[in-house]
Amino acid sequence: MNEQTLLNRITVNPKIFGGKPIIRDRRLAVEHVLGMLAAGDTFETLLEGYPWLEPEDIQACLVYARRLVGHERIELLSVES
Repeated sequence: MNEQTLLNRITVNPKIFGGKPIIRDRRLAVEHVLGMLAAGDTFETLLEGYPWLEPEDIQACLVYARRLVGHERIELLSVES
């Protein structure tokens, strides 16, 4: 599945979580999925906990995060001593 097709699974609804990115208009935020993965949960754990969730939804969250990070630029401040 290509990235754009995966990203189509990420939606925004101002009535759900104040417009944060969610998965397929459900009440599960991308942020929450990423947090669970960062905490060490596996795809299998997530899929068991959310029976409607599909592996492609989790992949979509990872693609979404990578795209956001890919646009970040950090400017280092020089500190004079």
